[in-house]
Amino acid sequence: MQEGCTVNRTVKYIARKWTLLVLLELYKGEGHRRRFSELKSCLAGITSKVLSARLKELEMEGLVERRVEGRSFPAKSEYSLTESGLEIVEIVKDMKRWALKWKISNIECGCIDCSECVL
Repeated sequence: MQEGCTVNRTVKYIARKWTLLVLLELYKGEGHRRRFSELKSCLAGITSKVLSARLKELEMEGLVERRVEGRSFPAKSEYSLTESGLEIVEIVKDMKRWALKWKISNIECGCIDCSECVL
């Protein structure tokens, strides 16, 4: 596969550590949005530096929008999925359906049975 191939480039981007998990946590937020602190608490093990970097990358790729509430101190940042971000979550949901059908036998994820998860 050529370096410039669309599939190759997409896989390399999406495969970066934490990228999909950040998108999925945004999807699970009310209105598909969350504040930075909410994302950090949902993603056990991620550092603030890495979360900030991933969010900036996702924003530059057009998958996430950032809104800053400047009225309070310190300013609060809220992130939400764009139309493109919502579309990629649908692809992940399709992969989950495939995995449940062919490869994975309903492994429990946290406290929710995988077959009942919103994703």
